[in-house]
Amino acid sequence: MDLSCVVLNDLHPHAFADTARTAEDGGVRTVFSYDHLSWRDLRDGPWYAAVPLLAAAATATDRVRLGTLVASPNYRHPVTFAAEVMTLDQLSGGRVELGVGAGTSAHDASVLGVPPLTPRERQDRFEEWTLLLRTLLSQRVTDVRGERYTAHDARNVPGPVAGVPLTVAAAGPRGMRFAAGLGQGWVTYGEGEPAPGDGAQEAIDRFTAPIARFAALGGAGDVRRVALLGLDERGAYADWPRFATALAEAGYDEVCVHWPRPDGRGLPSGALAGVLRTRELTTV
Repeated sequence: MDLSCVVLNDLHPHAFADTARTAEDGGVRTVFSYDHLSWRDLRDGPWYAAVPLLAAAATATDRVRLGTLVASPNYRHPVTFAAEVMTLDQLSGGRVELGVGAGTSAHDASVLGVPPLTPRERQDRFEEWTLLLRTLLSQRVTDVRGERYTAHDARNVPGPVAGVPLTVAAAGPRGMRFAAGLGQGWVTYGEGEPAPGDGAQEAIDRFTAPIARFAALGGAGDVRRVALLGLDERGAYADWPRFATALAEAGYDEVCVHWPRPDGRGLPSGALAGVLRTRELTTV
């Protein structure tokens, strides 16, 4: 099982690039950033845009993949976003790993003054957005008039280096079926929220039920299955070998952690060395 990480966007671009290089040296498969305009309790401090941060990381690294976790239609149009993704993929030499999701009703959903959407409306919008984004990234010229999005003579030249894989965040049955149908990747935040007193078993339980549901809805074969641990997750690190092995046995291909932070949130710095051995621990 592979290891990836989220490096939060409150790091200055230079520090973000340095951290991405350190993660690459540690054997991490993918460095992700959150594609939000602001985020939770960090929204009153520095917060940098995802694509420029990943561009800075691309110039500082050679092997590690780079991606969003996750981009959404809350404030992005497929045509303009496809141009940014293509440029980032060219800059990185084909290392973009694009995480996408329907988006929540949090600040990103209201910052442009868009009326609130129901969960069904958000999913409808997301599916149209994602399919158009995939089309734009796969051909040089696109003409589409959809219910919500239009692309008129939209050019994407030269295009990505070798195709950009999409990893879809999904929790409900409809979203999981959509992710399974794309055939590239699925990411889950687990079931419920981690509690301060959780141990390894509680952390394992949070992730075993979603992957079972995903498999039942057709999520197998070549779909890459990713478990994203929360910023304040603690139980998984209490016995990382047990946790990582259990997730690999459940069918996950990758586990994603928040890179250690000065504020102590995310992966505890004292557990980093053990977590970097994830592939070794889960290889039979």
